[in-house]
Amino acid sequence: MTDTSTSLALLQFGDSFFPSGATSFSWGLETLRADGHVTGAAEVETLIAGQLRQRWASFDRPALLAAFRAGADLDRVAEIDRELDAATLAREAREGGRRIGGALLKVHAGIGTPGAADYRDRVLRGDASGQMAAVQGFLGAATGLDETTLCALSAYGLAVSAVSAALRVGLLGHVDSQAILVRLRAVVDEAVASPLPAVTGVHAYTPMAEIAMMRHETGSGRMFAN
Repeated sequence: MTDTSTSLALLQFGDSFFPSGATSFSWGLETLRADGHVTGAAEVETLIAGQLRQRWASFDRPALLAAFRAGADLDRVAEIDRELDAATLAREAREGGRRIGGALLKVHAGIGTPGAADYRDRVLRGDASGQMAAVQGFLGAATGLDETTLCALSAYGLAVSAVSAALRVGLLGHVDSQAILVRLRAVVDEAVASPLPAVTGVHAYTPMAEIAMMRHETGSGRMFAN
């Protein structure tokens, strides 16, 4: 891909207009706001930075890059996918990851991304889980992205979906949202540069967010799926 093509792909796949399904999830923020644990912009930023450092860098990123490096080897992608699914302990996070992965596969199959339809068939048959990070990695390779661009896209997707959720539940204004995304660039750089665990060693420690996701189904007036 040319530099222009890569930039255009990044803009397209990272745009909220792209129907990935990620905007249906608050990743625990809705419950945390209702419980009074997250009350404003500073706490939202701290929460997202923690997700990037303590989950994305050591959990999503290893699977993302392993699936990317597997390329068109769908058996290997499915193996990575299952490892990631098994390691996602919170049911709400596990189901959320599957839904986003499934949405990505459906769109990419529709636009003709190589291998997307075949891998979607595997997921629909139950031969693969369709977890978001594994699917993102596989599709990143299929669309010609490089590893650095793919990591930026994945990390930005996490950050912007959480900021969007915070905006919609009234924790932020639009200017605060953009300022947070600017400051989080340094956190993403740090997360991308951190040591990369093996897929079999993926780990995360974000207990507040995971407990909030688990409790979400008992809440009232829910806007989000978790």
